[in-house]
Amino acid sequence: MIEQARDFALQAHDGQRYGSKPYIVHLEAVSKLAAPYGENAQIVAYLHDVVEDTTVTLEDVANKFGQHISDCVAIVTDESGVDRAERKVKTNLKMAQVEPALYDALIVKAADRFANMRACVIGKRHDLLATYLSEYNDFKQAVFRQGLCDDMWRALDEIVVYHR
Repeated sequence: MIEQARDFALQAHDGQRYGSKPYIVHLEAVSKLAAPYGENAQIVAYLHDVVEDTTVTLEDVANKFGQHISDCVAIVTDESGVDRAERKVKTNLKMAQVEPALYDALIVKAADRFANMRACVIGKRHDLLATYLSEYNDFKQAVFRQGLCDDMWRALDEIVVYHR
């Protein structure tokens, strides 16, 4: 099922770029970070941007991968808004209410943010990193759950402390 999700996402994101690289580079990074948390987390990792950034719908995801995966993808998909700030406020409110049965979504959201911030550091994208740093406290308040991917949160916190 992980390979099916990878192939599905690869096809959906065909032609899209992650900076100067093919989009699969980002999806692989998020999936690798999610791998220690199980198959569902890896599947959601591959699919985390398909609804937000392609023509794929949540119904498409549910039909192909089941309701649990679709529900997790719905959680990690940014809400609509007039600008990034409004989208993030709405999305954080949604994530703050996630129940344990859907914690795969929170693992993937943390992995996505970690992959993005790490890519900013490596690629010297100080402008984008500054955006992530300014959002970090609200993001962490919404997504963090004690005992859930604590190692990833420690790594995120290190980036924040070092680059603020």
